[in-house]
Amino acid sequence: MSAEDVAGRIRSMEIRGAAEIARRAAAAIKEEAEAYQGNDLRELRSRVERSRDILIASRPTAISLWNGVQFVFKDTSQLTTAEDYRNMVVKNADHFVKRSKNALKTIGKLGANRINDGDKVLTHCNSKAAIGVMAEAWAQGKRFEAFCTESRPWRQGVLTANDLAKLGIPVTMIIDSAVRYVMKDMDLVLVGADTIASNGALINKIGTSQVALAAHEARVPFMVCAETFKFSPRTIYGEMVKIEERDATEVVKPGEVPPEVKVFNPVFDATPPEYIDAIITEIGVIPPYAAYQVIVKELGYEFMFNED
Repeated sequence: MSAEDVAGRIRSMEIRGAAEIARRAAAAIKEEAEAYQGNDLRELRSRVERSRDILIASRPTAISLWNGVQFVFKDTSQLTTAEDYRNMVVKNADHFVKRSKNALKTIGKLGANRINDGDKVLTHCNSKAAIGVMAEAWAQGKRFEAFCTESRPWRQGVLTANDLAKLGIPVTMIIDSAVRYVMKDMDLVLVGADTIASNGALINKIGTSQVALAAHEARVPFMVCAETFKFSPRTIYGEMVKIEERDATEVVKPGEVPPEVKVFNPVFDATPPEYIDAIITEIGVIPPYAAYQVIVKELGYEFMFNED
């Protein structure tokens, strides 16, 4: 699938989820590199960099997309032939896709240790990592109940409810505004991540911060399930995470409210690190304040200061 097609599907939310858009972007750049069989390094570089720019522009606030694309271009700047450049791009893309999928499996195994028989586990939106933790715990023979929020306006909670039900896990979907009402009965909260900043703050689906606040009040452990490529190197040198705002028609139908009524539809919100008990990654279960070390160790200075 071309970069233009993938970018269009990312914008329309047909391709969604931080990890999935990163994998699809890496695969699209690989396809572009393989499609060019000439020997002109400058031409090849121009083609794949154009694909890179198109893909990043489709969701400029998604750090997973940015990190995934940067990984594809790792160690290519000094190459002198089109063949070496193409081979490196293909190798990097394949490695990123494989690594991101393996990360989910590891997160599932580590996170499953935090679920006990009889637990009630709440999740928000549609996080493959959080679902993977519950799937692994269930496969280990642990028996628990899952609760998922509806997650308006896109109602990703419907996807989560279906995913969990297919696994045989008892699941109850609740309206978003019922989170505080049910929190007193929960034993654990598991959410995914769109971005994790260098100070350990979490950027995730709108409503996540309210879930965290309710969990903190009720003294229910709040844990984030996130691959390390969702950590943001850009936040180390002062860049703020931009919160994407989507169209009002996702919330109200045309003509449903007078034109003078404004609709605010942010996609994400920020959860302070003090409301996060742990972040479950493929390299271990870490405190949120260890985010800086993860960025330096796993992504390195090349990622931190590469603005292309």
